[in-house]
Amino acid sequence: MTNIEEYIPIVGQPIIDDLKLLAEKLKGKVIQHINSTVVGGGVAEILSRMVPLLRELEVDTRWDAIRGGEHFFEVTKKFHNALHGRSEEITQRDFDIFLETSQKNIDALDIHGDIIFVHDPQPIALIKKKASNKWIWRCHIDVSNPNQQVWKFLKNFITSYDSAVFSAPSFSQRLPIRQFLISPSIDPLSDKNRELPQETIDSVLRKYNIKKDKPIITQISRFDRLKDPVGVIEAYKQVKKYIDCQLILAGGSAADDPESAQVLEEVKTRSGHDKDMHILLLPQDDIVVNALQRASDVIVQKSLKEGFGLTVAEALWKAKPVVASNVGGIPLQIKHKYSGLLCHSIDGASFAIKQFLTNPEYAEKLGQNGREHIRNNFLITRHIREYMLLFLSLYHKEDVVYL
Repeated sequence: MTNIEEYIPIVGQPIIDDLKLLAEKLKGKVIQHINSTVVGGGVAEILSRMVPLLRELEVDTRWDAIRGGEHFFEVTKKFHNALHGRSEEITQRDFDIFLETSQKNIDALDIHGDIIFVHDPQPIALIKKKASNKWIWRCHIDVSNPNQQVWKFLKNFITSYDSAVFSAPSFSQRLPIRQFLISPSIDPLSDKNRELPQETIDSVLRKYNIKKDKPIITQISRFDRLKDPVGVIEAYKQVKKYIDCQLILAGGSAADDPESAQVLEEVKTRSGHDKDMHILLLPQDDIVVNALQRASDVIVQKSLKEGFGLTVAEALWKAKPVVASNVGGIPLQIKHKYSGLLCHSIDGASFAIKQFLTNPEYAEKLGQNGREHIRNNFLITRHIREYMLLFLSLYHKEDVVYL
């Protein structure tokens, strides 16, 4: 694990000094994060880096995960899709399964923090254990147009929290509790984002039988319909008519996402027998993801809905030209024609990809702008600072707190 001092060359000494000052004010408080999985997905990735850094700053921080069986995660995946506005048939049995598993976690989980930080809908019912401690509900997903049946069900729990945190202004909902806007972040010194020697990148390409004889277009995401991997294939096919290129669709799976295997099979079927398409189910290996991103000429994130899109920040940090959908938290990261190109359709994605492939100077310029935008706004040091200010605000009586 990296040392907090190692971030000084990236963000500057004053930022690190500020973190130490805030951490001093939190001494004696125990922060307990709770989510649904320790492996896979952006929440687990952020916590795996943030928790050790907070501990190094001497903020007593713990991390626990709830337990849930196959049926529970099938239900929470339906909730996830419905909250993103997708059509889902939600039955009373689904709510019953959610409540039954939630009660088991309520009975089993040791709640011991002064501040309980609950991430996303899966553990939301733990609020029933609220005592004299402070509770925060952190929403990492796009709830700008949620299924009202599911949202009303969850809102019954949310209103008992002290505060709620959202990633983008459009996600905010009318709630009787304080709300905060805090965007996610990447860790520039993690295995997924640190600099790699060329020989490491080359060895990963050899492992997956990928040659650098033609431009590489890449999307790295879970195999999830909301990430629209089939749409990426269609955009690639349009580009292929004009430019000889290849496509990498790569991703892992998360323990709380039972749909990923089915989506992966759909993607393999749609890819046909195109030898220039590489469909990769990756192990939990951040070096591989890092190498594939660094080997790419254009990186795509054609999500239909997106809470934030950490893969966009990862790609921009590597100074790569990025084409991404104008949805969710992505526009916070990509300023169109400055730090990347936003799209609204398959045709728009293919047009943007062609722009980058045919104009490498333009691609390089936007990639460099993107890297600086991430440095200034979406690194883990900023994220930790805002979380610590949030924790302190829970003990502040003012109605409005500016972070």
